[in-house]
Amino acid sequence: MPDVPETVGTPDGSVEFEHRPTTAQSFENALAKARNGTRLTVDDAVELLTTGTDRDGIDHYRKEQVLEAADRRRAEVVGDEVTFVANLNNNVTTACNTGCLFCNFKDRSEQFRSDYQEDHGGFTKTPSESREIVRDALDRGIYEVCSVSGLHPALALDDEHREILETSDRGDLNYRSPDEYEKDPATYCEQIRAMNVGDVHLHSMTPEEAYHARRGTDWSYEEVYGRLQDAGLDSVPGTAAEILVDEVRDVICPGKIGTDEWLEAMEAAASVGLDMTSTMMYGHVENERHRALHLQRIRDLQDRTGAITEFVPLSFVHEETPLYERGMVDGGASIDEDELLIAVSRLFLDNVDHIQSSWVKYGDTQGLKMLTCGADDFMGTILSEEITKRAGGDYGEFRSFQEYADMITAIGRTPVERSTDYEQRRVIDPDADVLGPQLGPQADGTPLLD
Repeated sequence: MPDVPETVGTPDGSVEFEHRPTTAQSFENALAKARNGTRLTVDDAVELLTTGTDRDGIDHYRKEQVLEAADRRRAEVVGDEVTFVANLNNNVTTACNTGCLFCNFKDRSEQFRSDYQEDHGGFTKTPSESREIVRDALDRGIYEVCSVSGLHPALALDDEHREILETSDRGDLNYRSPDEYEKDPATYCEQIRAMNVGDVHLHSMTPEEAYHARRGTDWSYEEVYGRLQDAGLDSVPGTAAEILVDEVRDVICPGKIGTDEWLEAMEAAASVGLDMTSTMMYGHVENERHRALHLQRIRDLQDRTGAITEFVPLSFVHEETPLYERGMVDGGASIDEDELLIAVSRLFLDNVDHIQSSWVKYGDTQGLKMLTCGADDFMGTILSEEITKRAGGDYGEFRSFQEYADMITAIGRTPVERSTDYEQRRVIDPDADVLGPQLGPQADGTPLLD
């Protein structure tokens, strides 16, 4: 069945999509392919995500069949281990003026300028401050630092990039000199070098940040990621993907790079030898066909690069976002949709071994349920989390090893500490007297948290 325009349920009915969640096949055929391991098509994914386009709403009997198939596939691919990483989130700045409608992490960058007198509630960290935060967390035993930040207009890639931006007469580069701000974020490379403490694994620089780090130049993404790698970058977060379909991006994040450029940046990161994760933020204005097309683009990217270590579905947290405040959405994804997205990700992404369940997005109880729907990874300790919290999330900011061990064993699975790339793994004894990380450069088994 050909795709025809669909009007999104916004109050003014102003958003129309070419892609609709309809197919010319049956749910039973898609489920049979999923069960026998045949590579799924976009139409197959639509049937499984909707539990059949021949009827409205989610059919719960069919949903359970999809979840069962995904859980069986998970067991075949990765067994009964549930992994997690000892990590820290260190977001450098909330200053951003991209204007994404799904986000409340950013603060308008104008408010950070020196002549702005009111309290804006945001922050910018200098490289020395970032280094101190990482050094403290490294002493606690973390393996990984994850850093994803707003697009501060003063951020440049390095000193050469700064000079190009300072001398350019172009008015479309979203650049202002650090002198105009109350605090100088320095450059991306300086921040990376500052956080590169004691062999910690540094996971940073999304495709959107890489675009910001090459604006005003003719540098390739390979050049950008190569310089970042020389500064100490170890792997790349596949965030800023949202939904990799431009008709959706044009609605929720019109100021961001398009699908093709996101994919180009990720391929470049892989080409210089950087591992990467992949994500999907769903449950806002998109539909099931958009989700299926996104999965296809991630799978194709993995076919080309082999560099994706995990896929991370991120359920949209709506409460304090412009999409909700403007009446464009009245909620996020349902629990049924969350479970089906995890399950279909496992079945569709036959070349990505690890599917993550986010306790920050789903909470503990539902996060554990996702581990029976096809997921096998349960995020990390985090120690600090700003993005979801600022969007209205309330499921906490950190997780101890003891909590991980207790929760994972409670569902009959095996807790395993992992490295970012999953190459190092340590099975945890839940009955040990003291539970703490051991894989980090300075980890000695001491608990991260008192």
